[in-house]
Parts: sequence; C-alpha cells; structure tokens
Amino acid sequence: MLALRDGRIARGPCALLEAVTFEARRGEVLALMGANGVGKTTLLASIAGILPLAGGALELDGVPLASLDARTRATRIAFIESTSSALESLSVREAVENARYPHHRWWEWTAKESDGEAVARALTQVGIAHLAGRELSTLSAGERQRVWIAVGLAQDAEVLLLDEPTSHLDVRYALEVLELARELARSGKIVIAVLHLLEEAADYADRIALLGPGGLIAAGTPTEVFTSNAIKRAYSVEVEVTRHNGGLAFRRNAALSREDTA
Repeated sequence: MLALRDGRIARGPCALLEAVTFEARRGEVLALMGANGVGKTTLLASIAGILPLAGGALELDGVPLASLDARTRATRIAFIESTSSALESLSVREAVENARYPHHRWWEWTAKESDGEAVARALTQVGIAHLAGRELSTLSAGERQRVWIAVGLAQDAEVLLLDEPTSHLDVRYALEVLELARELARSGKIVIAVLHLLEEAADYADRIALLGPGGLIAAGTPTEVFTSNAIKRAYSVEVEVTRHNGGLAFRRNAALSREDTA
C-alpha cells in the first residue's frame, strides 16, 4: 500500500496542496480528480520523487520513500506521462528498453537476459508486441499511450502513476486504456491515474481522491466521494448525481449553475 499522510505539495514558495491524506492499495485503481491547475500532476511528480514533498510523509508498504535512493525508487515507482516527445525517433522496442536503466549501475550498462524478458513481457501485456519495430512517430494516439504504459511495466515497478492517460484519445482508445489500467491493478499493481471525466472515474476507479483549491475535498469510493456538494466544491458547477444501472450518472443542473454565476 502507498500512503500519503498530511502531504504538502508546493511549487517554489507557493503551496498548492496542504494536509493531503489518502491510501492507494494493491489491486485497485485510485483516480486523482480535480479542476485544472489544482496540482494533480505536481502531486504525481512528488510521489515519483521528481519533486520533493514540502511536508508530510509518503510510505510504500511502511517504508518511507524519502529513505530510498533515486535508482531504487525508480525500480518501484513508474511515472507515465502522455505528452512525452523525447523518444520520437526511437522504435517501440528501443523506447521500452530505456525503462531498464534503473536496474543497472551507471558503470555497468550491458543488457541482460532479464532485460529482454522484461521488455518482451511488457510489450505483450499491453498488446503491442507486433509494433515493436515501428517508430514512435508513426503510431496512433492510442498505440502511443500503450507504449508509455509498457515503459512503466518494463521498469518492473509495483506502482504505476498515469498522468492523464486518456487525454487526446477518442472513446475507443480511452476505454481500452482504462480497461488496461484496471487489468494491471488486478494483477497486483498499485495504479494511480489523473482523470478528468467523472464518468470515467466512476466506472473504472475503485477509489477517488478529489482535490480542490488548497487540499483534499474527499477520498473514498466513487459513491462516497461523488456527491453534488463535493463536485461543486471541486469544480464550481452544480451537478446532479444519481445511481444508474448499478453505477453513477451525472447531469449538470444548468439552472442552478446560472443562478450561482448571476
């Protein structure tokens, strides 16, 4: 389990989030939700160790992540961005092979049999083994998103941090990526994903951490977190929440929203 206790997230001298507490468990997808600019991606970067926590405690299975060196942390946590263009000229296989660097000392880089096995396993798990020789720049948006997830899997990381994994994807590819995220969680990974659509989070996430200006509004199951009041606090919009076919349905209450802005 990954646990954040009283986390303080800052960008320079300015605090974005204060006193953030939640847990992400193996076998579950945790969705980070909140309005644009609230600090979701910065929070992921802090969990990954790219940015330091400004306060609080972050532990993985009871071990403080601050006690791990960067290489060890990279073998346990993978930060998967959807907008990276640094590897555009590489083939799919070459891009995924880069994920194996944390498993080698800097002075002894020589590919091992375990590296090839990890790369092949990751490509197969996300269904892109047939694209291994293709250049990244020739892939569709959905295929590229699967490549970034394969990079995280090839790290053999137990925690996958997905930053907006469905952004810029059409409905088909977005649903495929969400299904994959859920499959990875069910295989024993800890999956934390930044999502924007309430419907996506309600359908595919086991738990939600809903962020608002300055901190955490609520954390728990979709049914516990997605109330009209919590959504209004997070997004400044009136939404009616109803149960529908065993799940949740959302409808904007335009009349009330107009009254609030009048």
